[in-house]
Amino acid sequence: MDLSHYEIKAFLEEKTERYNRPDFIHGDPISIPHAYSQKEDIEVAGFFAATLSWGKRETIVSNARRLMQLMGNSPYDFVMSHRTDDLKRMDHFVHRTFQPADAKYFIRGLRHLYQQHVSLEEVFSSAATAESVIPGIIHFHQTFFSISHPLRTCKHVSNPAKGSPAKRINMFLRWMVRKDKCGVDFGLWDSLSPSQLSCPLDLHSGNVARKLGLITVRQNNLKALQELDTNLRKMDPHDPVKYDFALFGLGIFEKF
Repeated sequence: MDLSHYEIKAFLEEKTERYNRPDFIHGDPISIPHAYSQKEDIEVAGFFAATLSWGKRETIVSNARRLMQLMGNSPYDFVMSHRTDDLKRMDHFVHRTFQPADAKYFIRGLRHLYQQHVSLEEVFSSAATAESVIPGIIHFHQTFFSISHPLRTCKHVSNPAKGSPAKRINMFLRWMVRKDKCGVDFGLWDSLSPSQLSCPLDLHSGNVARKLGLITVRQNNLKALQELDTNLRKMDPHDPVKYDFALFGLGIFEKF
């Protein structure tokens, strides 16, 4: 599309306002952490829901809700208090390539993080730079897999150090960090700023961004994400990832 910078900004602002509202929550993976009120429950539920976020949205939400039920609908307590026998509940949990072994390690890995660090938030923020959370995501990946783990499970936490745009982790961080009055994102974490966040880049948002001239890189990789981030920060340096609502909505709901 041959639009000016100001026309693109106005267009995305309009679409962001349309989709950044509570009725967006129903049927979206973010509905899973919205079932909880305790900070740590929201974090654990959000991390699992974001991790499972590929495939059909209905299946994502259904399987994430089932996983919460297997954890007694008290995800943080289950993570911190589970015994080895309790992990047998996961023996038949599958979401696409996310297998029982992966679910079991995620539970053990999260407990290790909460036990060894001030908070889950601190693992990300301690390595983030003033400009970007990407180094924090790399540090999180290293820390999460710092104990004995199945090699197969590593693929379920994307690593920007290997060129991944880390869509699901960036979506999780959007949920935890962004603060506005719209009631969708939680804004629980104070040590990171929305200005440091990267847009969750996937097939749909990538296609829309390319049509708007916000990305020229052909593949959805880290270089494409950095180009998108640069252009979104020009439009709103304080909260660039708010435009994720617009890009996602245009791709999923409007087939833009």
